[in-house]
Amino acid sequence: MSSQLTDYQWDLIQEFLAGHPRVYVGNAVQCRRFVEAVLWIVRSGAQWRFLPPEHGGWNTVYKRFLRWCDNGVWEAMHRNFSTDADMEHIMIDSTVVRAHACAAGAKGGSRIRH
Repeated sequence: MSSQLTDYQWDLIQEFLAGHPRVYVGNAVQCRRFVEAVLWIVRSGAQWRFLPPEHGGWNTVYKRFLRWCDNGVWEAMHRNFSTDADMEHIMIDSTVVRAHACAAGAKGGSRIRH
């Protein structure tokens, strides 16, 4: 698996996570794998179930992602790193998130005709 984060970026993220009161980092290698899985999902615009296996089980990653959302981890991380130019690679916002195909005019939606 190719790394999306540099070691420098990961060190900053790991330090941030270690100081966050609602995060249990546990195994640093697995935590990095999880963060990179989330970055892959957000950048690719893919559905969770299409997460490549080398990033971990999609449902496990998704559940942990939701816990971090509920605990404000992503928001706090964004606030913490938003002014650091070296961390712009991990700052995900609407300018890098791809819309689902149906949002771009692809066929879909209800098949019921009135």
